[in-house]
Amino acid sequence: MNEVLRQEKKFLIDLPAYYHHSGNLAKFMIEDPHNRGSGYPIRSLYFDSLEDRDFQEKVDGVGLRRKIRLRCYGPESDFALLEVKQKEANMQKKRSLRLPRDTAARLARGDYTGLLSCPEPLAQECYGIMNIHGYRPCSVVEYRRRAFIARENKIRVTFDHHIVGTESCFDIFDTSFSQYPVLDTSLVVLEVKYNGFLLSYIKNMLSSCAAGEISVSKYCLSRTVGKHFNF
Repeated sequence: MNEVLRQEKKFLIDLPAYYHHSGNLAKFMIEDPHNRGSGYPIRSLYFDSLEDRDFQEKVDGVGLRRKIRLRCYGPESDFALLEVKQKEANMQKKRSLRLPRDTAARLARGDYTGLLSCPEPLAQECYGIMNIHGYRPCSVVEYRRRAFIARENKIRVTFDHHIVGTESCFDIFDTSFSQYPVLDTSLVVLEVKYNGFLLSYIKNMLSSCAAGEISVSKYCLSRTVGKHFNF
């Protein structure tokens, strides 16, 4: 299991700002080794309770909240990451557990029994939460990410673009997904994740993006159709 505790800031910027800032960061920061041109693909399946508790707590701005997701890096991946993100005041704690493809596929079908064979405590915790509170697959979000890394304070800067989603298919290994944009394709989500202080050139970049600081999550964006057309 991997665990990180950090602060996160999110901003909504346009494509020209994305090209400008990513070009500058490439001069000072290390590119994520998975970057290929415009970045690398991420596909996440989100789970929520029968009453959509995690969604509602995010919308209501509850200080202590969590979300559970299953993440892969393209339908050809031979593994997926089961992740639990917890909001604790101004900090974000993320715990992740690598699962084999077959176990992940079972989770995507709503079968969580595969977690019982995992020795890690996080697997047992997720199995309990997802069964006690009636968690079920809710939506999938997919996008491309270009990421940069600074060794100082474990700083990570990401640019997420071409964000699409679906609430009709939950198989994250499906190669023929039918998805729809959940955000204007001319917009990019900039995220800065760090511990402690930020380096001056990153602070300067953020000061120019301050007007676009947001708190909305990709999960909430992905629930747009279901929440607006819920009969």
